[in-house]
Amino acid sequence: MWPFGKNTAERVKDAINANPVLSPLGLAVQEKGGTVAVTGEAPRQSLIGLISAVASGISGVRSVDTSGVTVTGAPAAQATRATDAAPAGPVQLPDIVQQSAGPATAPAAASASTPARAPAQADPGDKLAEDTSRVAKAVLAALRGNGELADDPIDVLQSGKSVILRGVVDSDHEKRLAEGLARDVEGVAGVDSSGLRVAAGVKELAKDKDEQTGDTVYTVKPGDSLSAIAQKYYGDAMEYKKIAHYNNISNPDLIQPGQRLRIPG
Repeated sequence: MWPFGKNTAERVKDAINANPVLSPLGLAVQEKGGTVAVTGEAPRQSLIGLISAVASGISGVRSVDTSGVTVTGAPAAQATRATDAAPAGPVQLPDIVQQSAGPATAPAAASASTPARAPAQADPGDKLAEDTSRVAKAVLAALRGNGELADDPIDVLQSGKSVILRGVVDSDHEKRLAEGLARDVEGVAGVDSSGLRVAAGVKELAKDKDEQTGDTVYTVKPGDSLSAIAQKYYGDAMEYKKIAHYNNISNPDLIQPGQRLRIPG
């Protein structure tokens, strides 16, 4: 169950797959220490900014690296200009990602033997989708800037001019607060909070992360059992088997206070 059933990379992948422009691309996502690396192929340079905008709406993402995304639709010269204009590597958040292919240079002369190739054209819909997805990023910033919600694990996805809140908060009050803050962000036409559930103590459960994998980490307390821990995180005591396997625990009945368990995605 989200957010504890999926790590950061998996949640970014879900957000990309939920975007109708990006979902057909089959992009791969990896995450380490808050930096998300997206790899694969895109038919247009204009989609790079959209990828960054969508990924940056996910809680826990500090930067987005799209240098592993190859643009397949542009001629070599056009792709070179796009690379010069948009530096590869991680894009630090919350800076807005700007992508530009640079000015086109007309050939001095066209010969019959060397026909001119038209540069790959940006789809106007890509820019619209990117601008719209930035609204989700602005909503996430508003939630992170609120003292009551700052530590709640909440993702923000885009659906047209509406945003989707997905995650967990501590109380019904915090859920209403999140909805209100989202509605107040300029450009938001509607808020879907059906994926935002209430679970008391979620801040404590979500605060500790594995820096390498983005997994949530739980420190065993006296009286704990794997089934009780699984109930807290997944809402299903039988998921203790997943925790045991992920942490190489051969005997699920033998866990010790102070032991740190990674909660797998």
